[in-house]
Amino acid sequence: MIGWMHHTPRWTVIWVCVIAAALLFVGASTHVTDFLSHGLHSHDWAPGWLNLYWSSLALFDTLAAMFLIGGKRLGADLACVVMATDLAANWYATYGLQHSSLAAQPGLQRLTVFAALVLGTTPFIRRRLTN
Repeated sequence: MIGWMHHTPRWTVIWVCVIAAALLFVGASTHVTDFLSHGLHSHDWAPGWLNLYWSSLALFDTLAAMFLIGGKRLGADLACVVMATDLAANWYATYGLQHSSLAAQPGLQRLTVFAALVLGTTPFIRRRLTN
């Protein structure tokens, strides 16, 4: 690691964790709402495995957010895994299944920015979090 990454100010770490946790809770609430409204197949155009993955994010988004609020490295690590896989799944759904584009999908635009925030800040904050 680059030396200056070890010196991320504590207030920066706190704010990144709070913002990421809040946005993960928003995602979790969306997945819970979809699940309660439509069950495991909330998107009838998507294959079963993709619907199951999106439903599982109700749990994984919540866990990542709770670990981040607790100042745990596991929260940052889980948030990175969730965001990378969710972004890949949504890009696949947009381009491969719906034959759409990024410009036509504001939800994918927001998800891409959030993934960039999580993946871009984690190397800076991770060392300041506890095991």
